[in-house]
Amino acid sequence: MTRQKLGQHFLQDAGWRGKIAATLPLATGETWIEIGAGHGEMTQHLAGDSRRVAAIETDAWLASRLRIRGTQNPAEWQGVTIIHGDVLELNLAELGGGAEKFRVYGNLPYYITSPILRHLFRWAERIASIHIVVQLEVAVRIAARPGRRDYGYLSVLSQFYTKPEIILRIPPGAFRPPPRVASALLRMNGPGERASLGVADEESFLAFVRTCFGKKRKTLRNNLRDVAGDDRVRSALGACNLRPHARAEQLSLRQFAALFENLR
Repeated sequence: MTRQKLGQHFLQDAGWRGKIAATLPLATGETWIEIGAGHGEMTQHLAGDSRRVAAIETDAWLASRLRIRGTQNPAEWQGVTIIHGDVLELNLAELGGGAEKFRVYGNLPYYITSPILRHLFRWAERIASIHIVVQLEVAVRIAARPGRRDYGYLSVLSQFYTKPEIILRIPPGAFRPPPRVASALLRMNGPGERASLGVADEESFLAFVRTCFGKKRKTLRNNLRDVAGDDRVRSALGACNLRPHARAEQLSLRQFAALFENLR
C-alpha cells in the first residue's frame, strides 16, 4: 500500500533500490541513521551484518507499520530501531549512540532538503558520510563549482562540510507516486574544505557567505556595502586579488575565507 501524506515519493522500484544499495559503504558493524524510512524500502538494505540502524519516520502510521514488520521479521531487522519523529527536532548524536562515527541515508522530501542538510551539519564531526536522494536540480546546486550558474550559498555550505558528488540520476518512474522531476543520489563524504580553511568563527563565516549571495545578480561590493562600507570592501577585494566587480558565484571557499578574514 502506497501512502503519501507529507509529500513523500517512495522508492518502490526494486532495481533502483539495488543500484543505490550497491553504492553505499555497508561495512559490518557500522551505525546508520535513515531519514524518511517510509515503508522500509531502503531500511532492509541498511540492516544486517551487525549494523545498527536508527530509522526515522515522521508519519505515525508508517512508523507503526515498520515496527510491525520488524516484529514479524526479527532476524532480517536485527539492530533496527524505528523512531517516530521529525528529524529536525532530533539529536542525531544521541541516535548515533556510542559510535564514534555514523553514516546517514535519506530519501528527502524535496521541499525540506536544505533545512535537513543544515541540521545534519551540526554533527559534521560525527558523520562519516551522507547519502541522500534529492531532486536532481538541488543535487546539481549542492555539487556545483565556482563559476557555474547553479553555484550558490547551498553549494558553499555543503562543500564547507563535505565533498558532494552526484552518483546516480534516478527517473521519476522509480518512485510511487512518481514526482514531476528527476532525482539524484548524492554522496557527501567528510570532511569538506572546512578542515583546511582554519576559520575561527564558523557561524559568522557562513552568515557572511550568505550575505555575499544576498542578491545573486549583484556584485560583492553591492551585497557587502551595508556590512563594511564600500571603500573597505573595495580595499579588501584588492587585498585578496579579486576584481572590484567580482560576484559571489565566482569565488571559491578559500577566497571567501580570505575575504572574510580581511574584512574582520
